[in-house]
Amino acid sequence: MTATKEGVADAGSAPPEPAAPQSAARQPTDPQSAAPRRSGPLRRALSAGWPPVLVLAVLLAVWQVWTTAAHVDPTVLPSPGRVIGQGWENRQALWDNTVPTLQETAAGFGLSFAAAWLVAVLLDFSAAARRGLYPLLVASQTIPIVAIAPLLIIWFGFGLFPKMLVVTLATFFPLTANLAAGFASADREAMRLLRSLGAGRWTAFRLVRVPSAMPYFFTGLRVSITYAVVGAVFAEYAGAAEGLGIYMQAQKSAFRTDLVLAAVAVTAALSVALFGATYLLQRLVLPWEHRASEEDRT
Repeated sequence: MTATKEGVADAGSAPPEPAAPQSAARQPTDPQSAAPRRSGPLRRALSAGWPPVLVLAVLLAVWQVWTTAAHVDPTVLPSPGRVIGQGWENRQALWDNTVPTLQETAAGFGLSFAAAWLVAVLLDFSAAARRGLYPLLVASQTIPIVAIAPLLIIWFGFGLFPKMLVVTLATFFPLTANLAAGFASADREAMRLLRSLGAGRWTAFRLVRVPSAMPYFFTGLRVSITYAVVGAVFAEYAGAAEGLGIYMQAQKSAFRTDLVLAAVAVTAALSVALFGATYLLQRLVLPWEHRASEEDRT
């Protein structure tokens, strides 16, 4: 009995398990330490946006210092401060001329969007159309918009339609070419599999070729959207009653270089805003692509 009690006492007084393995076992239960930190979309946008903002700020500062120190005539080159100040004082006039430019941009780009999809689908479905139309599409890019815009004004008048055509001509080719390339990049094996399962050509096109073309489409969309506002301004230069293009022309004739540059800044801001909107649209249309990029970052 004594030996048994002593054995029990010895077992009860046995040293506990080492603390280190218990601590190590508890570590994976901490989600903050186990999972990698993911930067939010706002932080990523700020990290990507501050370098160009910094470069622009430096350029504006150099411009301001030079025009002030050299006493440059404002009718030749106004300082950034004067451009901002005069633009703010004339903000209502700028806004009144921005709205028609936006309307022309939206109408022309909508027409370009529809025409690009129709032509790209036709090129994908018909080899004869691809051989006959694609060289003409490429040749159309050799026609300068500055030269064709006055002719469209002569043929169709000063209304909205000729300006829509100018925007369409400026934006149509990048959309069409990228869509056609995207359709052609579809997985051939997936197409054969669907056809072997009895799917029609249109069904296979909708399920395989259209999703494959989406990254190409958004690349072309970003290129085209930056041309859209510029195309509308070119059309207004050729002939219009209102808009940023005709406003720049009027202020140039009045030697108001500051207001010309203010209108140029508004045009650039519109183009940048539309360019950024394409990324938001892509994230809504292709959410799985965004999730894949998030996983690649982590």
